[in-house]
Amino acid sequence: MAEEKKLRDISWKEFKALPLTEKGAYFQGDPPHTLIAQQFTRAKLEELCTLATRIKRINKRREGANFLKTLLSDKRAMLYFAQPSSRTYLSHNAACQILGLDTMDVRDSSTSSEVKGESPEDSVRTFSSYADMIIMRHPKGGFAERVAWMMAHTGREVPVLNAGSGSDQHPTQALLDIYTLARSFEDIGGIDGKHVVFVGDLQRGRTVRSLAWMLTLYKDMTLYFVAPEPLQIGQDILDLLDAAGTKYVVTDDFASIMPIADAIYMTRIQDEWDAAGESSTIDTSSFRIGAEHMDIIKDTTAIMHPLPRRQEISTEIDNDPRAVYWRQMRNGMWIRAALILTTFGRQDEANQYYDDYKPGT
Repeated sequence: MAEEKKLRDISWKEFKALPLTEKGAYFQGDPPHTLIAQQFTRAKLEELCTLATRIKRINKRREGANFLKTLLSDKRAMLYFAQPSSRTYLSHNAACQILGLDTMDVRDSSTSSEVKGESPEDSVRTFSSYADMIIMRHPKGGFAERVAWMMAHTGREVPVLNAGSGSDQHPTQALLDIYTLARSFEDIGGIDGKHVVFVGDLQRGRTVRSLAWMLTLYKDMTLYFVAPEPLQIGQDILDLLDAAGTKYVVTDDFASIMPIADAIYMTRIQDEWDAAGESSTIDTSSFRIGAEHMDIIKDTTAIMHPLPRRQEISTEIDNDPRAVYWRQMRNGMWIRAALILTTFGRQDEANQYYDDYKPGT
């Protein structure tokens, strides 16, 4: 058995220098953290997806919902969202409520002691005094990793869930995307062998960066990165795909890719990262999908979007069964509930309840 790697046994300088694929081993301890997409295995993804579906089915009945609320009724979570968010915040909060987990939140760092000059690290360490889990979203890339390492060197280490870190990582979004793909393809052979197309602002879209790596865990995948050149996927992600042996195509020709797509993952322009409004000068008119394209794509294609959207998806297709982005949002609540429950090691209780009562689908 490989020796367990612990954050408290490595310096920050050494840890920070590690490749992403090696960092994940440090997040599996007690407590486990969820910080990067690269820490997941396929077996773990499948376990979480199965548990998410079971939680969803248990929750359909009052007695099941009441049971779920007992699972983490002895725990508290701090939602520290130093970056604007509605969907991600509400999704995590709802997941906590499903499991009976009490929550506290700071949704604007201007309401914390950071306005008095307190460092973000000190703020989070303060929050950890009151909570058993930190769920955090921060504009600074790598900050969640820094917090997890810092907590490992204190007397009270609590699990950290990364709900968005700068423009680099969004692992829980990638989890809900994987869950949505698994549910969408469960009657047509699963995720293996599919053609997944990413469209839009791929350079700064952390959802794409995290999901693209997770898809390397599946067999015979082909990923397509469709974007204008200034917004195209970064070479660092392509290097990871090369190392994993995953096929990919980089192009700006969306029309030619549409007919072969099994999933189309649309993204908006991430102009909140603009330094001087440079995104407004980029022509994105050909990187959109609407009613005129519904006869071009497959009958089984899943159209996804992490939302919020702008003009890249027409509202005319919202009721098309292939438009799964609203279902994708709801899926986030279930998969995050599964992740939180697993983080606290209480998943066996939910699985046992499901096996005993076999709730309907």
